[in-house]
Amino acid sequence: MSTKPLAIHETPIPGLLVIDLPVHGDARGWFKENWQRQKMVAAGLPDLGPVQNNVSFNQAVGVTRGIHAEPWDKYISVATGRVFGAWVDLREGPTFGAAYWHEITPDVAVYVPRGVGNAFQTLEAPATYTYLVNDHWSEAQQARYTFVNLADETVAIPWPIPLERAERSAKDLAHPRLADVTPVPPRRTLVVGARGQLGRALGALWEGRADVDCVDRDVLDIASAESVAAFDFSPYGVIVNAAAYTAVDLAETPEGRRACWAANATGVGRLVEAARAQRALLVHVSSDYVFDGEAEQHTEDEPLAPLGVYGQAKAAGDLLVGTLAQHYVVRTSWVVGEGKNFVRTMAALAEKGVDPSVVDDQIGRLTFTQDLAAGIDHLIRTRPEPGTYNLTCAGEPMSWAQIAAEVFTMTGHAPERVMPVTTADYYAAQGTTEGDGTVAPRPRRSVLDLAKIEATGFLPRDQRDALGAYLAAS
Repeated sequence: MSTKPLAIHETPIPGLLVIDLPVHGDARGWFKENWQRQKMVAAGLPDLGPVQNNVSFNQAVGVTRGIHAEPWDKYISVATGRVFGAWVDLREGPTFGAAYWHEITPDVAVYVPRGVGNAFQTLEAPATYTYLVNDHWSEAQQARYTFVNLADETVAIPWPIPLERAERSAKDLAHPRLADVTPVPPRRTLVVGARGQLGRALGALWEGRADVDCVDRDVLDIASAESVAAFDFSPYGVIVNAAAYTAVDLAETPEGRRACWAANATGVGRLVEAARAQRALLVHVSSDYVFDGEAEQHTEDEPLAPLGVYGQAKAAGDLLVGTLAQHYVVRTSWVVGEGKNFVRTMAALAEKGVDPSVVDDQIGRLTFTQDLAAGIDHLIRTRPEPGTYNLTCAGEPMSWAQIAAEVFTMTGHAPERVMPVTTADYYAAQGTTEGDGTVAPRPRRSVLDLAKIEATGFLPRDQRDALGAYLAAS
C-alpha cells in the first residue's frame, strides 16, 4: 500500500487537481481518509462542501463512461479496482477543449471543477468508482449537463482499451463532437438592489458585460421570504447585495424598525443561505453606523457597537455574512451617487441663496458610488482573502459643515455662508434630539481606516478630488 504523503498537484486544465492520498495497509487490507476536509483544504484543495455521495460499480474491464460536464464540482476516487480517468475542459475560455488523463487507484483522487467534462474506463475490475458532489442531482440539473463524444478526434484521448472494444452506453455514443459543443458559460453575477444609488453605479460600470443581471425589489425583494424562495439563484457565482433599508431616522419608529430589520438582517440572512447553497461569493455593503464613533478611525476588526436601530440591523447582517466561506463585507460611509443627496442639496441651497446650518461635530469621509462600485469590482476580480474591507474615498477627514463649505466654494459661492453648528443644536432647532424615537443617534467619528483595501492594490480617490469631479459632472 502507498505511504506517500497527502499532496495536491495542478494539471493543464485550470482547477482540475490530482490528489495523492496516503493509504495504510496490512494483512487485513487497507485504510485511507478518502475525504478529510481540514487536512485537504489546508493542503490547497478547494472546500468542496459535499452534499451527495455517488457510487458507480463496474463489473467488467473496459466499461467506459462519459464525457459529462456537470453543473457542480466533483471529488473522484476509487474504493476497489483501477480506472483510467479522462477530463476535457468544456468551459468557455482559452482552455476550452484542453484534455488531461490520469490513472486512478485507491491512493489517487481527482478534484473536477464545474464545467470540466469527466470520463473513465475500467482497467481492473470490479471497479468501485465513487464521487462526492456539492449539489443535489435533479432532472432539472441534468438538463444543464454538457457532453462531448468519447471518440472525439480533436480531444484525442488515448484510451488504453480501444473504444470499439469498450462497453459504452447508447447515450454516450450519441454525444456531439467538440466542434458542435456549446461551451459552458461562466457563472453569472447578480446585483440585488439595482435601482439604488450603488446598484445604478454597478449597472453603469458593468454595462458592457453580458454575464451580469441587475434586479430590484419587483424581481427580488430580500425582505420577503416568498420572493427569495421563488427566485432562481442557481446561475450565479457572485451575488452583490446593494439593497438596504437606509432611512436611519424612520428606523427608530415601530414601523420602521420592523422594515429595517426585515431588509438589513433577516433579508441578508436569506441571501447568505442562497449564496451558501450555490457556493457563490457574496459581496455585502455595510456601514459606519455599526460603530459608536468613539475611535479616531475604525479598523475592520474593531468590535461592533451600533448606537441605533439602523446600525444594529446592519451589524446583524454583517455577522450573518461572515458565516460564509466566500464573502466580502464592504464597509463604507457617507455615500453619494445619483438622486437626492447631501452634496446636491448643498449645491441647490448655494444657488438659491440659502445659508444653511450644517453640523460640524460629525467627522468622516465621503464615498462616491463610482468609487464604491470600482472597489467592489476590484475585490471580485482580484479575490483577496475573504472578510471585511473598509472602502471610502481617501484624504483628510472633514465634517459635514466643511464638506458643505467645499461645495459652496466649488460652485462659485462664498463658503462663509455655511454656518457650523453642533448636532445637538441642529436638532434642538427642529424641536428634536438624537435618540428620542424620531432621530437616530449618529456616530461622531465615521473615519474608516483604508490600509487593508489599499494593500490589495485598490487606491481610492481623495474625497476633495472626487467631490470636484462629481459637481463638474452634475
